[in-house]
Amino acid sequence: MKKLFPIVAFVAVALISMTMAGFAYFATQEAARIKFEATADDALNRIESRIDLHLSLLRSTQALFDASNGNISQNEFKAFFNALDVDNNFAGLRGIGFLRLVKTGDEAAVERDMLHDHGVSHPIYPDTTQPWRAPIVMFEPLDPSNQAAIGYDMFSEPVRRVAIEKAMSDDEQHASALVQLGQSTGAAQTFPGFLVFVRLNVETAPDVINASRSSTAGFLYAAFRARDLFQIALSRSPLLPVNTEIYDGAVSGDNLLFRSETPPASSFGDRLLVTRKIMVAGQPWTVLFRPTSAFSQPSSRAIPVMLGLFGLLLAGAIALVARYQERAYEAASRLHETTEKSLLEKDLMLQEMKHRIKNSITRVLAIARQTASRATDVNEFSSSFSARLQAMAASQDMLTRSRWQKADLGDLLRIELGQVFGKELPEKLLSGPEVLLDETTTQALGLTFHELATNALKYGETGNSASSLKGDWALKVDWSLEGRGRDGVLVLNWRETGQGKLEAPAKIGFGTKLIDLNVTRELRGTINRDYRDDGLNVEIRIPLTG
Repeated sequence: MKKLFPIVAFVAVALISMTMAGFAYFATQEAARIKFEATADDALNRIESRIDLHLSLLRSTQALFDASNGNISQNEFKAFFNALDVDNNFAGLRGIGFLRLVKTGDEAAVERDMLHDHGVSHPIYPDTTQPWRAPIVMFEPLDPSNQAAIGYDMFSEPVRRVAIEKAMSDDEQHASALVQLGQSTGAAQTFPGFLVFVRLNVETAPDVINASRSSTAGFLYAAFRARDLFQIALSRSPLLPVNTEIYDGAVSGDNLLFRSETPPASSFGDRLLVTRKIMVAGQPWTVLFRPTSAFSQPSSRAIPVMLGLFGLLLAGAIALVARYQERAYEAASRLHETTEKSLLEKDLMLQEMKHRIKNSITRVLAIARQTASRATDVNEFSSSFSARLQAMAASQDMLTRSRWQKADLGDLLRIELGQVFGKELPEKLLSGPEVLLDETTTQALGLTFHELATNALKYGETGNSASSLKGDWALKVDWSLEGRGRDGVLVLNWRETGQGKLEAPAKIGFGTKLIDLNVTRELRGTINRDYRDDGLNVEIRIPLTG
């Protein structure tokens, strides 16, 4: 768990930082959305205010007609319109007109009135199958391009007819759907726009439609060029960073009333798209607002990124500190373990040195007695004894060198057995494949072989006779390998024969303890002693690490 702590700390801090960065990002996006919605609502208010101003003009015209009970001449109507200064005060208004409502078949009376008012004959057109006619009898400004509109029957055109029929039912204003202004006059250029109708009731008019106290003589209407109207509304200072699209009803290319010239910023996409539904004289509109490149977000998008990067750096720093602390703890733990192990090894080494010195003295004494028993004079004894002591020293030196590098198992056995039994060992005493031992295994097995050989010398049938290897008592050591690689096991058999029946000792000495510790604890192996009628068989199994 301690090793995983730096990773856990990094992941935890990184997640917290990313969460905070995420919240900051969404807060930034939400702030931008709120700001742009406020901007879009400002633009919508400008549009609605401009439309209300124009519709108030239509109400004023209605009041003029009501005051005269509908008896307004063309000249009076022109004077009223000129006084309004439409070009400066009502930009986007194409004009105001009056429609006479008449039953189909009664057009002659209306045509006579138009001839009287305009001095020019204006037949009502086009032909129709509808029961009602609603020709234009007055319109201002009546410039030459609009002269052809006089006499045009708006009730014959389906879009206009729908709005007129709505205006017949009440005294409210009713807007038409999208129309192409100038289309009825055959003008070369038409403009998308809309019309707003309101009925005109007069008390002397014939009873032509349902009315509680008066009858409908006709309809006042205002024509609006959508582009001019909305550009004037949106061009008021300060300019708003919005791209505006206005649709009559649903959003569709066929219903487009107006689109801003300034394109929307592609970087925002539709993320900040604001949609508003409004009613204009009973007609539903859909208004879309998108930010332009001039729109600035209330806070920089770099802040969440910087916050996320700072969080990752902080997480990395905390993870590094935790890692260094974990390494320091591990180092302290290893130092403590090494110190305790060193003290334990030092104590074991001291005991082993004492025991080995004692064994060495025993071996020296045994060699001296054996040499003396066979020597014929002092010179022969001195020469033989000195040679054996030198052999022991040489073997010890080889063993010492082998502990610090890879050592061959056969060489190690020859050195250890040679120290005890002398250099001249029987040829078939050792048998087995080449096995290279690491430092730990070499040290442990060296002590083990030394103790086994010393015990054999002490407790063999001939007591302390080293030459017994050539007599009835015999020793044979063989080994083999089972498995390969990490699963390999070294199997070593130590066989002593010719000693007669042996029994397990009642008391375990230091040498036996040292052998068991080396094999079972140091080498993680097993040792099995089999005391037979003809001698001793020791099996040692040691796992090899590679």
